[in-house]
Amino acid sequence: MALTGNLSQAGPFFIAFFAGLAIGFRGYERFRGFSYTVMIFAAVTAALYYPQYFVEVNGFKFAVLITPLIQLIMFGMGTSMSVQDFVGVARMPKGVIVGLLCQFTIMPFLGFGIASVSGFPPEIAAGIILIGCSPSGLASNVMNYLAKANLALSITITALATLLAPLFTPLLMSLLAGALVEINVLDMMWDIVKMVIIPIGAGLLFNKLLHGKAKWLDEAMPLVSMFGIAFIIVIITAAGRDSLLDIGGMLILLVLVHNLAGYTLGYWGGRLFRMDERDCRTIAIEVGMQNGGLASAIAKEMGKIATVGLAPAVFGPLMNITGSILASYWHRKPPVGDLDEQLDKDEVELVKR
Repeated sequence: MALTGNLSQAGPFFIAFFAGLAIGFRGYERFRGFSYTVMIFAAVTAALYYPQYFVEVNGFKFAVLITPLIQLIMFGMGTSMSVQDFVGVARMPKGVIVGLLCQFTIMPFLGFGIASVSGFPPEIAAGIILIGCSPSGLASNVMNYLAKANLALSITITALATLLAPLFTPLLMSLLAGALVEINVLDMMWDIVKMVIIPIGAGLLFNKLLHGKAKWLDEAMPLVSMFGIAFIIVIITAAGRDSLLDIGGMLILLVLVHNLAGYTLGYWGGRLFRMDERDCRTIAIEVGMQNGGLASAIAKEMGKIATVGLAPAVFGPLMNITGSILASYWHRKPPVGDLDEQLDKDEVELVKR
């Protein structure tokens, strides 16, 4: 239908194709990790063809759900963490410092460079910078585990970068994107505290008081997180449909360059500081994979979900694809001398959790 000029009528078939492909991938070990991302493609396609169903219903605007969903996801992140996750700072200070340094320099300034040459409207260009200023989330921990990287270092960097986000994300956005869109640093700091620090703190407290007593929550939170991120992407896609159709191809290309350059520069940043192979892989994935959900929620709080929120919505699915491919490649090429038996007790416990 698309080839015969009836692209506008082909929506149901595209949606069915992606949904069927996602279900089919579940039957193959090699492709199972891509199933969720392909299902997001199905949902995004639905949002592009039928945006009216994903913007509002009977006067209720779905965009108001973005912040509560992020808070719920961050609470889930907190329930899966403990004080032990921060012990890595004492055990491997060099890796943590190098990782955080790369995290808050490489992607923000890459985003600024790409946004500057993109030719996009200011608010859409600012979205590229925003995703670069939103530090990695839980997805990077999963990919580091699959890549046989340093999981303990990954979790420590993610935890600390998330806690530092209320300070560094607004400051970097003010510095790099202040000329493109109005940035109220204090308001953005408070928004991130509400969306990140308070929910994670509540999750940590929940984990300390009720650890092992709420297994249903441990099983439910990953599913809630997956649904929440997918729903946020769909809402943003529907809200910014016209802009996305106008610049979608170029935006996808530039976001992909941003993501791949993050992996590359993160890896060689580790090499520059003479980190071992496992740590370099860890930093590469931590840098290349950003927190698209957090960036989307910040865009919503700015009141610019349909413009600033577009780049984060595109970045999320793309980074899951590239991250899975990179993790699979490194999984088949373990570092020299790296055996499963060499994992220390703390890392084994992290893997189990």
